[in-house]
Amino acid sequence: MFKNRREAGQKLAKKLEVYRGAKAIVIALPRGGVVVGYEVARALSLPFDIIVVRKIGHPTNPEYAIGAVDEIGTTILNEDETATVDTEWLREEIAREQKEAKRRSLLYRKGRKSPNLSGKIIIIVDDGIATGLTMRLAVRSVKAQKPEKIIVAVPVASAESLRVEKDEGAHEIVVLEPPEEFVGAVGAHYLRFEQVEDEEVIRLLHP
Repeated sequence: MFKNRREAGQKLAKKLEVYRGAKAIVIALPRGGVVVGYEVARALSLPFDIIVVRKIGHPTNPEYAIGAVDEIGTTILNEDETATVDTEWLREEIAREQKEAKRRSLLYRKGRKSPNLSGKIIIIVDDGIATGLTMRLAVRSVKAQKPEKIIVAVPVASAESLRVEKDEGAHEIVVLEPPEEFVGAVGAHYLRFEQVEDEEVIRLLHP
């Protein structure tokens, strides 16, 4: 159990100490992952950036991911789940979430260009992984840029999601709490898990 995202990031940084001074970049998934990633990057004195991936939630349970999309429209879907939903709704939802990913990327970056990930060690951070779809898409997007190594680093994750990330191309996975103890929701592993606002993301990206 973590007190909050900041504490989780500080603990995660200790597990990643070997990468201090390496040719590495910390990349966080907004919004909650940015708080965790900021602490990791600060502790290890590494460059810090974001990768904006949006969850596509089930129509009857928006917190349950049935897919993910990034700002350029790359999509990963849980085909068993999406087969049970209306195709027109799904198409519109993917377009809506892609638009939101693009909006957030522009807002958070404030004109700053995305870093060149080629040949570098990329540490992808989030506040936790449940289904694994958003992180899987983040790994796929980073992998396409030909980094030297991809590390997925999270405080908590389900065992199944970690297998998915390995299959997608993560070279190393760092997780603090035993995956077999995952209770089904990331927030259940935090004492405080309030929503992170856009303003905080911008403040952490542009200190």
